[in-house]
Amino acid sequence: MLTLIKGGRVVDPGNLDGVMDLLVLDGKFVEIRKKGEKKGSAAAAGDSTSVNGEKMPIDQVVDATGKIVVPGLIDMHVHLREPGYEYKETIETGCRAAASGGFTAICAMPDTNPVNDNRQVTEYILKKAAALDIVRVYPFAGLSRGLNGDNLNEYGELKQAGVIALTDDRPVRSSQFMRRALEYAKGFDLLVVSHCEDPDLSAGGVMNEGRIATQLGLSGIPNAAESIGVMRDIALCELADGRLHIAHVSTKESVRAIRDAKDRGVKITADTAPQYFILNDDAVIGYKTNTKMNPPLRSCDDVQAIAQGLADGTIDVIASDHAPHSSIEKEVEFDLAADGVVGLETSVPLALGLVAQGTISLEDLVTKMTINPARILGLESGIRIGAAADITIIDLEHTFTVDSNTFQSLGRNTPFDNWQMKGKPVLTMVNGKVVYEEFSS
Repeated sequence: MLTLIKGGRVVDPGNLDGVMDLLVLDGKFVEIRKKGEKKGSAAAAGDSTSVNGEKMPIDQVVDATGKIVVPGLIDMHVHLREPGYEYKETIETGCRAAASGGFTAICAMPDTNPVNDNRQVTEYILKKAAALDIVRVYPFAGLSRGLNGDNLNEYGELKQAGVIALTDDRPVRSSQFMRRALEYAKGFDLLVVSHCEDPDLSAGGVMNEGRIATQLGLSGIPNAAESIGVMRDIALCELADGRLHIAHVSTKESVRAIRDAKDRGVKITADTAPQYFILNDDAVIGYKTNTKMNPPLRSCDDVQAIAQGLADGTIDVIASDHAPHSSIEKEVEFDLAADGVVGLETSVPLALGLVAQGTISLEDLVTKMTINPARILGLESGIRIGAAADITIIDLEHTFTVDSNTFQSLGRNTPFDNWQMKGKPVLTMVNGKVVYEEFSS
């Protein structure tokens, strides 16, 4: 099948930036034509064009005029919930939410039931995702058996099964265990992803420690609960000479520690999620359980520090930390509500807000949602001849109101419901196949 994607501004940082036509044949890019190049006058399905000197009929045309065409977006932090918690999310609904949000690839966290700490669960996730053929799913497996932070998993077997990174996605209490995990993972060239938190400092806390928590009568979690964990894992990464990625950074102290570590040449990377550069703990006022997450929403100073960390490259990746819950877990007292918000279908417009503010450039955003996660995880990414045709088309002028009832995800737990947003993915293509489309082509 030959597809022409015509007239869009192709943005692939360090590679392409300009109005171009892309030709996709059997799932791969076969030609990239800059504006003004004359290789046939194809404009509609059924027209013919020259591909490597051979005339071929075009089967499908996607008119991307006035829109941005970027490499397929990659989300490094997604909770798919299946197996075990299908009432919150399934692999299918999570994949459809990802496609709707412009993501062509997502990384599945291991906190399922049973947890992904073995070959069988990994293979189940991969087989289910492959049968759906929506977006690419890359499983993360547990650092420890049962995600309990004590016994190491069989990292070699997990890598053979298809795991691309390791995380317990919860605090690892033992420094000795984290050191051994970093050393063991290094032997298999597997990335360790850390949820940095001192569980003693955060114990009993349900939101950020500060004025708002005091006013609401809620137990607080201090910034130090995260930053101490970040500094410990940086020190252990240096000791083990391993590869460490720090997830969902939320505090100014963590940003400073990561920046200093990078300056010393420590092999670490980091991500944050839109909620941490958009919202502060004022959003909790009213005991809104869709603002309850871990790490919690922080102060205005922390929000500014996260944005600055993205701007100067300290934070490498924007991920969603998509964590769907049902009303059973969220429509309860704030203290009892589950942590987490959905994010796959709002990440792009929220991140585009940073571009609109001038905090980061469009190229920076694309880098943090495509090139950097691919580099960190060892995945292919980019619009190049012979590469898999994974692309996201974004309409920067598309305005809309967030309506969680229309989400593809089963989760409705978003703090951004009814927000007015500008900029949206309107087409997602994976391996040359359109898996989501919101405009006429």
